[in-house]
Amino acid sequence: MAATAQHRVLFDTFGATEGTALRAKQAVMVVLGIAALAASAKIQVFLPGNPVPITLGTFGVLTIGAAYGARLGLITVLGYLALGALGASVFAGQEAGLTYMMGGTGGYLVGYALAAAALGHFARRGWDRSIAWMALAMLIGNALIYVPGLLWLNQFASGWAQTLEWGITPFLVGDALKLALAALLVPGLWKLLGRARG
Repeated sequence: MAATAQHRVLFDTFGATEGTALRAKQAVMVVLGIAALAASAKIQVFLPGNPVPITLGTFGVLTIGAAYGARLGLITVLGYLALGALGASVFAGQEAGLTYMMGGTGGYLVGYALAAAALGHFARRGWDRSIAWMALAMLIGNALIYVPGLLWLNQFASGWAQTLEWGITPFLVGDALKLALAALLVPGLWKLLGRARG
């Protein structure tokens, strides 16, 4: 796949493409994206034998990044984080506000912004058109969430063993399932759209 090729993302395949109408479409999609992120963070699934619930928050962040492109995806995630900072109940639990965001989950929230931008970047290069490339993009996106998340969380733990126990081990199975779902979903949407090309 060409390293510099620019492709359309799913956002580009419908509605206005320039002018005031495009700005209006972007504003509407940001609002809808923030609502989708808030809803996905509240969805909890318990896997057998795992006491820690899986939320669809990371799935929402990564798929919105891929569907919107780097710039609009990043704006959407930053808007979501800003609402949380203002106290809106948009995160997985009931807590919100800057105090909560500076706690143990703070690094993961930073990772959300990095991952959304990265997925948008990869989508512009056509990685969202195939299952294998989308899976790789999701893997990288998950790493971009985990690295700052674990580095930040380590400040609250008694060592790296506890950090990994708290911050990654309970989520590996769920993240693998979400990766597989996104790797099938986004290329599948392109197939339904007739594999539109940028």
